[in-house]
Amino acid sequence: PPPGGGSGGKRVPRARLRVLDIDGQDVPPGEVGEGLSSGPGLMLGYWRDPDLTAEVMTEDGWYRTKDLLRVDDEGYVYVVGRLSDVIIRGGVNISPAEVEGTIRACDGVDDVAVVGLPDDVYGQRVVAAVVGRRGLDLDALREQVAARLSAYKMPSELIAIESLPVNSTTGKTNRRALAELLISAPKGLQPTD
Repeated sequence: PPPGGGSGGKRVPRARLRVLDIDGQDVPPGEVGEGLSSGPGLMLGYWRDPDLTAEVMTEDGWYRTKDLLRVDDEGYVYVVGRLSDVIIRGGVNISPAEVEGTIRACDGVDDVAVVGLPDDVYGQRVVAAVVGRRGLDLDALREQVAARLSAYKMPSELIAIESLPVNSTTGKTNRRALAELLISAPKGLQPTD
């Protein structure tokens, strides 16, 4: 594949980019963290809204994108998810996009979305809603996923679903609607556990 394949490209000249871990420390190339940007085209803040400005701007002028990024050794930038989508399970951050990519690469899977649902012990549990081809065997899928993911990232439930709820404006999966659907557990959803 070409260098940077699947990336958003490299940062533009004069723009600055940092990728930080949860403690606000720069991560090494290849690691995932929140992207912060700065440069001549950056906004100064929200018009007459200092509270919102303080939420998205650091004191030293960096904009918190709330995007989870990875920058490779050659400087190519990959958007791997949104900070708001991160699942926190037992104090560990789990990227739904990573889990989804692993499941999507398995046999018989057409689409998948991963969400964090409430858990009394760990705070959140990882749940995958899977749109599969006819005859998808969820137990076999569970084995494939378990062989490819670290145990702490493994969904506690794989649930077969006919289609994922979609935001009518963006065409992207509506994670909030999916979480509500999975919590209410209507008939027809089939968990593996």
